[in-house]
Amino acid sequence: MAKHAKPSKGERVSWRSHGGTAVGRVTRRITGRTKAGGRTVEASPDDPQYEVRSEKSGGRAVHRPGALRGRGGGS
Repeated sequence: MAKHAKPSKGERVSWRSHGGTAVGRVTRRITGRTKAGGRTVEASPDDPQYEVRSEKSGGRAVHRPGALRGRGGGS
């Protein structure tokens, strides 16, 4: 996945986290205002965000596509 590409549900991705780099899978694409990853997310169809689940901790987070990097091993 190239920088700023649109990740797909189930795609394996990495992102920068407080403790370094986290790896996990995209669980859903968010295109409206909703609560996810422990916060209120302001997203739209033109500016979507993606909920991801960490492989290590199982925790969920929400990121813009530019923060996610493809890691291979899709669904």
